[in-house]
Amino acid sequence: MEHHPGAQSPGGGSSDTATTTTTSGSQEGEEEPLPPEEEEEEEEREARAALLSSFSMMEDCLLKKIEISVAEAEKRTGRNAVNMQETYTAYLVETRAVDSQAEGQCSPPDSLWRRYSEFELLRNYLLVNYPHIIVPPLPEKRAEFVWHKLSADNMDPDFVERRRIGLENFLLRVASHPVLCREKIFNAFLTQEGGWKEMVNETGFQLKADSRLKALNATFRVKNPDKRFTELKHYSDELQSVISHLLRVRARVADRLYGVYKVHGNYGRVFSEWSAIEKEMGDGLQSAGHHMDVYAASIDDILEEEEHYADQLKEYLFYAEALRTVCKKHELLQYELEMAAQDLTSKKQQCEELATGTVRTFSLKGMTSKLFGQETPEQREAKIKVLEEQIHEGEEQLKAKNVESRDFMKSAWADIERFKEQKNHDLKEALISYAVMQISMCKKGIQVWTNAKECFSKM
Repeated sequence: MEHHPGAQSPGGGSSDTATTTTTSGSQEGEEEPLPPEEEEEEEEREARAALLSSFSMMEDCLLKKIEISVAEAEKRTGRNAVNMQETYTAYLVETRAVDSQAEGQCSPPDSLWRRYSEFELLRNYLLVNYPHIIVPPLPEKRAEFVWHKLSADNMDPDFVERRRIGLENFLLRVASHPVLCREKIFNAFLTQEGGWKEMVNETGFQLKADSRLKALNATFRVKNPDKRFTELKHYSDELQSVISHLLRVRARVADRLYGVYKVHGNYGRVFSEWSAIEKEMGDGLQSAGHHMDVYAASIDDILEEEEHYADQLKEYLFYAEALRTVCKKHELLQYELEMAAQDLTSKKQQCEELATGTVRTFSLKGMTSKLFGQETPEQREAKIKVLEEQIHEGEEQLKAKNVESRDFMKSAWADIERFKEQKNHDLKEALISYAVMQISMCKKGIQVWTNAKECFSKM
């Protein structure tokens, strides 16, 4: 397979050096920054250490203490926020302590009903409060990449059942995550039915959410993007593209396969009709026709099982967007860091110009001074004092931004390494299982024709 340099697996340890931001406002006596190569190596060592720490935390994750399931889905009718009648699906979330089962107690599980919109609210909360984490995606709200016999109606029972499984998988992903599983809002989601939405909204998380315009601005205006995050963003784009193509191919194959299998039912009809006019050959033809009918009818169960593997691929289609979200957050942090450094440089230049009385660059203030005369020494001193205070504040802000950026990178790369392990394992298992299913399907086809051959031999 041809290797694309930009499509490296996330967290794959690229040998390219990461772009670092020069903090022009560093104070005297501060520790000298490491060279880019050493700084990247140090960050990778920290990420590996954080990953090992997260693996040890996983031993104590929520999923080790309770069992979580989305047991059933129920169609309901009610009034929405604007008092309009609507039909929706509610999902029964059940939890049971693992300890009670180990001790032989069979206590009933705790249960509550949740709507899909509440799952969305939970995930949005996690996205805002854990920007360095690849938050597990939700299953699709409406069916995509469907073949022609599959309903795209979001109230279709088969689709609702697959979404129920996807929502359960989402909860299991969060509950097994070493950091997310400790979030009290998530725990309340599992145990507190009344007042949960109010509890989430009271956190004010929406105010902390970055606007799309702000994130887009950062994407186009950041001057020194980190090369590793740029590569990760490119990888997520390619991953999404590849899985999209794979799902489209699978849908086309399902269409063709459905037709091929159903056409075998014509063999059954013809053999049955033929058997009616034959005496010696009649029983053999009738039996062969029965095998063909069974073969034609089996495609419905086969394609229903295939949908399970398609949903596993769709999960990573949506994970690609979660990867991009982490990259966009880093771009925004990098942009804010660059803006803080630029503002600090500008303030220092203004202070130097006031102190020396020279203007290095063209400015409106310089033109005003030439037209209306120079400022008095007292006015300059007052302005210099204000600027010095602003410079001090700017240096503190820049240091804080640098720390925030470093902490984000350390945490993000640890989670990217964790995600890489998960992705490789899950997709490998899904593809192997899909291949095994295809082999089994082909063997059944061979068996049908083997049985037909035996029927013909007995005529």
